[in-house]
Amino acid sequence: MLQNVLGEIKDFVRKTGLDEKRILVLFSGGKDSSLVLYLLKKAGLKVSALTFFHRWSWRETLGWAMNFTRELGVEHYLVDITNGLLREVTGRKGPVCINCKKVMLWNAKWFAINNGFDVLAKGDNANDKIIGALLDQCEGDIRLCDIPRIGIPFFRPLIKHTAEEVERLAEEAGIRPYRMYEHARRRQWREGCPLQYIDREEIVTEKLMDLAYEVNYEVSKIARKRKVRVSVRVPSFEIMCWNCDDETLHEVEEIVRRFKGGLNASARKAEERRPS
Repeated sequence: MLQNVLGEIKDFVRKTGLDEKRILVLFSGGKDSSLVLYLLKKAGLKVSALTFFHRWSWRETLGWAMNFTRELGVEHYLVDITNGLLREVTGRKGPVCINCKKVMLWNAKWFAINNGFDVLAKGDNANDKIIGALLDQCEGDIRLCDIPRIGIPFFRPLIKHTAEEVERLAEEAGIRPYRMYEHARRRQWREGCPLQYIDREEIVTEKLMDLAYEVNYEVSKIARKRKVRVSVRVPSFEIMCWNCDDETLHEVEEIVRRFKGGLNASARKAEERRPS
């Protein structure tokens, strides 16, 4: 199956002239973007990787991504978007993901333009298609979208393949990204950032972002050890877990109680400092 998809990509880039272009892959270190980077490199294209990170990113997955590009022999750019993310999300209602994607999209556009790249590539698969989404408003073959308001074409080589097919392709290619064993927001395995667990409709603050990172990093240690998927929403402290037994839940609840206690103590101190 992998060789067939690689052949499809080679035919497509030859017909569209992408084989002569410099391509920048938006590379998160997840399965989809890793597979895209692998396939485009194997197809002999002029490909580089761009990874955005911020203060709340998982360092373990970033380390895996850097090793992957090194072994693949691909130029890899790392861009810190902490300040831009803070400006975009603080004071708004959660979750932060839609605003973070906006920050990454425009940073990617200008990074590509300023560094001589002709095309941006993404790891979207068929399960990612949402009617009305910007990248689905394409004329012709949806694998290559030239959207005037973005100003640079997007190449999505996996967009006609389902998440299940991408899973099999990644396995065939030997791609096994580092897992934090997050619960994630979808049933298919999607990890990447603890900020996704800020409660909806909650006003986002820097302290809340710190809390989302800290509590979820602690529960991820348990999840990785027991090979189950666990995350905690904040500030509600709702525990989300797939395949957890009673012992695992007890450990996670202990961590949650500790963080709740810390918040309550901080709230009491703040109340005491207020003038009567």
